[in-house]
Amino acid sequence: MRAILLALVCAISLSGCLPMAIFASSSDPAYRGKSNSWGTVTASSEVNAFCISPKLRLIIWDFEGRFGRKVIMQSGYRDNYHNGQAGGADGSYHMKCMAADFYIPGVPKGELIAFAMNNDGVGGLGCYPGRSFIHVDIRDRPRGYNRPVTFSGC
Repeated sequence: MRAILLALVCAISLSGCLPMAIFASSSDPAYRGKSNSWGTVTASSEVNAFCISPKLRLIIWDFEGRFGRKVIMQSGYRDNYHNGQAGGADGSYHMKCMAADFYIPGVPKGELIAFAMNNDGVGGLGCYPGRSFIHVDIRDRPRGYNRPVTFSGC
């Protein structure tokens, strides 16, 4: 009896570690024709979702769990050439496997921004006017910042 009770307590405790992202849906027509790279829905087969740091992967799962839908990654890892083609900054966090540009079909961009602003793991947030996606990176926040470093229209 004691062993069963202990197993039950362990199972309940570990269930809190289960990311809600496993329940996120990608069955909407907005996901048709999208690629899948290493368990991440991508806008095209050109998007590299292989090189994503574990911390960034957890942030993506936070978004998926919160909104109940899979993100669609517009841009993940970029080598030097692709970063230049995309107009990325020198030293871009995309080149360090620490950034992703994404959107979630059916979720207003403002809701994604609000969630990112209150997510302790988000270090940088870009909100490009006229674009459907946001940029999220996991840089270290400067001392005293309780929100992400924001740029480009946030």
